[in-house]
Amino acid sequence: MARLTGLLYEIGLLKRFKRTGWLVAGVRDPESIAEHSFRAAIIASVITVLEGGNPERAAFMSLLHDTQETRVTDIPYIGKRYLQAAPNEKVTADQTRGTPEPVADMMSGAVEEYEEKTSLEAVCARDADKLECLIQAVEYREQGHQNVQPWIDSSLAALKTKSAKRIADEVLTTGSLEWMTRVLNGDEG
Repeated sequence: MARLTGLLYEIGLLKRFKRTGWLVAGVRDPESIAEHSFRAAIIASVITVLEGGNPERAAFMSLLHDTQETRVTDIPYIGKRYLQAAPNEKVTADQTRGTPEPVADMMSGAVEEYEEKTSLEAVCARDADKLECLIQAVEYREQGHQNVQPWIDSSLAALKTKSAKRIADEVLTTGSLEWMTRVLNGDEG
């Protein structure tokens, strides 16, 4: 149980580690990796149910997709040009070594499925990662950050599913607080 407890503490680092790409874009206090993963999990479940898959499986993969960053950090894309991080499957295997076998198998299996894109749920979870980045970029742009267009463009280009593309189109034509205006005006229908 000591190794399992250590893993749980380690995963907690994701609440403190910031998404470094946003620092490059000039965002002074960007979202944490955990904040990104939480919304990505919700988005994954939405995309997957629209695509006819298992939303719980996609959400689970989204929660785990960046857990390796406790060890390799969130390397910005420009850094990846010069650095070679270990594959996520290897990092996850190291993270779960010595934990109860069902826990290690559960985490390793989800990460492997996500990385290999072997299921509809994995494809949807990967789309959710990109769609969450796009939504965050739009929110940061609305807050006055001018350098986020490359994140919007690369996120859009990476989307695979019809549902994710449709949501992205709507994100780009809708302000992030339009939902609140509708609620306040009693127009929720």
